[in-house]
Amino acid sequence: MSELSFEQMLEESFKTIRNGEVVDGTVIDVKPDEIVLNIGYKADGIITKNEYTNDSAADLTTMVSVGDAMTVKVLKVNDGEGQVLLTYKRLAAEKGNERLREAFESHEVLRAPVTQILGGGLSVVVEEARVFIPASLVSDTYEKDLGKYQGQEIEFVISEFNPRRNRVIGDRRQLLVAERAERQRELFEKLNVGDTVEGTVKNVTDFGAFIDLGGVDGLLHISEMSWGRVENPKKVFRVGDTVKVLVKDIHDTKIALSLKFPETNPWANAAEDYAPGREVTGRVARMTDFGAFVELAPGVDALLHVSQISRAHVDKPSDVLSVGQEITARVVDLNESDKKISLSMKVLESASEDGAEEGLSEE
Repeated sequence: MSELSFEQMLEESFKTIRNGEVVDGTVIDVKPDEIVLNIGYKADGIITKNEYTNDSAADLTTMVSVGDAMTVKVLKVNDGEGQVLLTYKRLAAEKGNERLREAFESHEVLRAPVTQILGGGLSVVVEEARVFIPASLVSDTYEKDLGKYQGQEIEFVISEFNPRRNRVIGDRRQLLVAERAERQRELFEKLNVGDTVEGTVKNVTDFGAFIDLGGVDGLLHISEMSWGRVENPKKVFRVGDTVKVLVKDIHDTKIALSLKFPETNPWANAAEDYAPGREVTGRVARMTDFGAFVELAPGVDALLHVSQISRAHVDKPSDVLSVGQEITARVVDLNESDKKISLSMKVLESASEDGAEEGLSEE
């Protein structure tokens, strides 16, 4: 039996490795763009920056120290220079993909920072494994600017998992939809017609404003914005305004709101304020051929018939009156149930002229 040479014995003292094998090693040197490992093989292992991190601007000397233990994967036993080419990033991604597979099967909610804004969505990394969240699955509402998510930690679930086709899809939208549904359920359980609630103006249209009550939107119709007349909701409300509103009606998931609080009803004291015989002052709000409508208070309009404008003949109200003009008249009729008030300026002329005539006769 022949004796082994020293070189042969040294060669046999090292383990054998193969491409694709996972090995443990110890860091023996670190450069800004390269890590050298002792992996118990006849040659040292090398990890380039690209095989350690996705951050091209990273300095490996700030991330790894001599003496650190690492588990890596063999890419090439001989890189052409007698060294073993290793990867840390790919092994971590494989472990990350396994983590994602488990999360996909269990419907687990994951949380990770957004690392990249792409044209069609967001990219997040879970344990070195990438997940793509399409723009349509980022939110439960349309997102015009995805840039605000850069670096932000978000929650999502894995809705599609096919790493072989490089399709690992995240979904944040379904979490937000479920969260909104839960808030809606809680709100509807405690919300009642007649309640006064606080909300935030979410959108303003020509016919009204949508108010966010905390996960549920209610409609404040233009006709419910004031006891008086509102011509344009956009001149009254702005998105983001905080308002206190009255819950007028609830039908399934639809909520009708109002700013016509009972305690501010201008008709509440109509019997006293607009009793027949009382003199009132108002502003001409609009005119027709048969008369002028005079606003006595927000929500209280009275009719001044063309025949009651003056003792002199008047063909049309616009011949002697103008919109916005302030006039004084006497209430000649009040119908509270129909919310109708009739006025007369003519009777005040009569009273004034009769008084003047009596003064002349006394002289």
